[in-house]
Amino acid sequence: MSTTVPLVTANPAADDLRRRGLRRMRSVAVGLLLLAAVVYLLTLGEDGFLGFVNAGAEASMVGAIADWFAVTALFRHPLRIPVPHTALVPRRKDDLGRSLEEFFGENFLQETIIRDRVAAAAVANRIGHWAAEPANARRVVDEVADIVALALARVRDDQVTELVERALVPRFREEPIAPVLGSFVVEAVRDDLHHGVVDLALEELHRWLSENPETVREVLSERAPWWAPPRLNEAVTTRIHVEAVRWIADIRDDPQHHARAALDSMLGQLGQDLLFDPATQARAEALKERLLDHPQFAATGVSLWNALRKALLGALRDPHGELRSRLQAELVAFAERVTVDEDLRRRLDGLAADAAVFVVERYGAELTTVITHTIERWDGHEAARRIELHVGRDLQFIRINGTIVGGLVGVLIHTVAVLL
Repeated sequence: MSTTVPLVTANPAADDLRRRGLRRMRSVAVGLLLLAAVVYLLTLGEDGFLGFVNAGAEASMVGAIADWFAVTALFRHPLRIPVPHTALVPRRKDDLGRSLEEFFGENFLQETIIRDRVAAAAVANRIGHWAAEPANARRVVDEVADIVALALARVRDDQVTELVERALVPRFREEPIAPVLGSFVVEAVRDDLHHGVVDLALEELHRWLSENPETVREVLSERAPWWAPPRLNEAVTTRIHVEAVRWIADIRDDPQHHARAALDSMLGQLGQDLLFDPATQARAEALKERLLDHPQFAATGVSLWNALRKALLGALRDPHGELRSRLQAELVAFAERVTVDEDLRRRLDGLAADAAVFVVERYGAELTTVITHTIERWDGHEAARRIELHVGRDLQFIRINGTIVGGLVGVLIHTVAVLL
């Protein structure tokens, strides 16, 4: 069972203006009726010219009273007499709401109408010219950066942990990882994407070995036989370190080194095994399960998220930082391109029209239903007062026109009667 709710006055000042306008037009309509009544009484029983005036005044009163009854019957019972088919708005507001819903849906939420309006609005061109101004682009970037920063700051660690444990981990368990890794490795080897990573790893390894000879010798000495003389151990570990540095340098400096070829062959075979070898696929799945079962997995995800969030927040909150400047420059460049590229504007307008049509087709029924549900919850008499406040001033012209037109028709009828 629906409950009626009072209407909320969105703009009291505007309502005061409407109320004064309605009162003024009512006064004019009532004044014309009283004027017609006075003229009718003063010319009652007269002949000749005054007879025409009397007939016009009589017809004016009839027209004024009839139109007053018609206008008043929309919103209330005239003179509080429950005449049938009066007070239409309070009694039939629900039917009015359904009619408005049908009218809005049939005449506004149609694909052709929406596409025509989007095309006429030239959305892409307007936004392009507006965003091409650096000040406007800066404003957009600042607003977006503030919103994103606020959203990032509100994400708590426990929420990230819950996301990892309840959403990501179960999903990772369901999805086989071997085909994904295999495809990635095969494509990386085919496009030589791994060479950059290999070069970086070799450079960093060579640098570390060159700068930490003592650490290397200590590690090797710990694994030397206990019975070997210390001088021999030192000579061997020093030689191993020198050869390791030289070998890594040779691989780093020679793109055709046989070690690189061996690595390429190994990676290519690994990719094929991940795609087609059941034993390799089983080992990959087992490794995945061990990683997911490790208690540190969720904590690592949170740590990575916090590091990423900290970096993003620092960049977003710096009003003169590189990120905001770059975003502003890209936005201005794109907006300028939109203003000169007709094909791009046409595509963007088409996307905007498609989006609007999608929203209307998917949610149009819910949008129009808001009209019915809202009106059904209104109090009938309050709704009538509000509607009259908005349209009543214009409806008073019906009463005024009825008074004037009625008088003219009365004169015409009296003229025909005299002539006959």
